[in-house]
Amino acid sequence: MNSKFLAVIAVIVLGVVAGVFYFKNRSQESGNSNQEPVEQEQSTQAVTPQPPPQQSSVPEQATAVIEVEGYGTINLSLDGKAAPKTVANFIKLSKDGFYNGLKFHRVVPNFVIQGGDPEGTGLGGPGYTVPAEISLKHKKGAIAMARTDDSVNPSRASSGSQFYIAVQDLTSLDGQYTVFGYVTSGMDVVIQISEVPTEPGDYPIKDIVIKRIMIE
Repeated sequence: MNSKFLAVIAVIVLGVVAGVFYFKNRSQESGNSNQEPVEQEQSTQAVTPQPPPQQSSVPEQATAVIEVEGYGTINLSLDGKAAPKTVANFIKLSKDGFYNGLKFHRVVPNFVIQGGDPEGTGLGGPGYTVPAEISLKHKKGAIAMARTDDSVNPSRASSGSQFYIAVQDLTSLDGQYTVFGYVTSGMDVVIQISEVPTEPGDYPIKDIVIKRIMIE
């Protein structure tokens, strides 16, 4: 009788522990959908901004065209006057082919689509950050740079390559991230991408590949 009683107790305890783990895990997965376009950071040490690759001159206005395989193109106007370092870096990476073949690794309906990570996990980049140039607003179609959290990045320096596009006006993000341009056409493509079904962590269930980014 005692052995049977102990066995029943053991089963109950294991069930409770499994339940706690399940709901904790689900909570953590849901937390990945927080309304922040962050670049994930494995290290707990502070991020020190490093100068991005420089180019001789930065146009006050430039046009970027993102070709997305199977979806179409997203046309953007880049503001080199408001964010010269960010635009210079984005132009150089684009012309160097850095973004070719990378994915939009995070999509959130009515929020953002995020890409530019060579690892496709939210952890990758070119090995440097870009100083913050925070002035433009998060209007619908804004393109901005992701970054690590304030706790390790108090200067709010931008990721060297990860960017996101706002699916709608996101005033709650104003003053926190570097916006460096706006979509001029192709918002339908942005919205279509944002509605792709996702796995936990906001990862699309199918690859959304950036064929290339052209600068005009």
